[in-house]
Amino acid sequence: MEHYLSERVKNLATSQTLAMAAKARELRGQGKDVIGLSLGEPDFNIPDFIKEAAKEAIDENYNSYTPVDGYLDLKKAIIKKFERDNGLIYSPSQIVVSTGAKQALYNIASVLINPGDEVILPCPYWVSYADIVKLKGGIPVEVKTDIENDFKMTGAQLENAITEKTKMIWFSSPCNPSGSVYSDEELLALSKVLENYENIFIVSDEIYEHINYQGGHNSIGTYNAVKDRTITVNGVSKAFAMTGWRIGYIGAPEWIARACNKVQGQVTSGANCIAQRAVITALNENPDKIEYMVGEFKARRDLILELLGEIKGFNCNIPDGAFYVFPDISHYFGRTIDGFEINNASDMSMFLLEKALVATVTGNAFGNPNCIRISYAASKEQIVEAVKRIKSAVES
Repeated sequence: MEHYLSERVKNLATSQTLAMAAKARELRGQGKDVIGLSLGEPDFNIPDFIKEAAKEAIDENYNSYTPVDGYLDLKKAIIKKFERDNGLIYSPSQIVVSTGAKQALYNIASVLINPGDEVILPCPYWVSYADIVKLKGGIPVEVKTDIENDFKMTGAQLENAITEKTKMIWFSSPCNPSGSVYSDEELLALSKVLENYENIFIVSDEIYEHINYQGGHNSIGTYNAVKDRTITVNGVSKAFAMTGWRIGYIGAPEWIARACNKVQGQVTSGANCIAQRAVITALNENPDKIEYMVGEFKARRDLILELLGEIKGFNCNIPDGAFYVFPDISHYFGRTIDGFEINNASDMSMFLLEKALVATVTGNAFGNPNCIRISYAASKEQIVEAVKRIKSAVES
């Protein structure tokens, strides 16, 4: 019966992060001790002050439909956060609250991409970017980066990728999956190129901004040359360990925000009422409140880099943010390990799951076929055991 499905959905790739997580759950169901390092989900509990705000909202009987673009007092908290943390100035009419940052990205694609429009994606990029673009008839244009340059696109590479069909550029900083963080100078170089192309829009995904180990975050929307064409995407899933609460938001030019509101009104309407009330409290607090999580993630980063450094053929850069490492494992391509042929990153990821019982994600899903993504949003004990298993498997 699948021939009745639309060509659109038949051509849509399955999210590899979710597929690997599902495979890991399947193996656990068979009684196997799988260590999951595939999902980008903090393993911390939600801070108590946010839980209390949610309980209070329930007691105050928040249970009705919410405004499509979010409660006004939440939008004001977002505006305050943008100015405090990013130096970005918005009005309420420029903010749209969505059911997660992923919906925000889908909204943006819906209102700006026409069939045939090209969208530049520095590789590696977050797994859903390319397929969201394709769903709207756009054409992803991948710009290859390398580990020697910390997987960051240069101004020259951006210039070379632009054509008369270029409509947008999408990127994340800190980056999922590489953990790379663009510096002020690097973002300025990109903005200098884009100031010459007034019809190109920028999606800056900053969901990991607070999980940053270099002491400061830079937003490309602060540069005058591009601020009127930048859509800044953020949310609370990563910094506040609120993945299941599904609250994301954008700051954008008003006409884009209005269009996103229009689309969202026909798809989901407003986001969850209790979650919105809790997020007001989360965003109004100083980011110092979550510094303990960031410190722990940095310690885990240092640990996993040290351990992976002991494995031949796992070539890592030093990520400055997020909670991933993205080792180049092409050293193993063309080899057979314990009867398992390794010809690409997908093979390596499946080999590690089946032989080492460690779930990772193939770099193919992120536009880089030489790497695998390993999340260190897990306990130190799990990280030590996982890398021990990986080392044993590849050296067998």
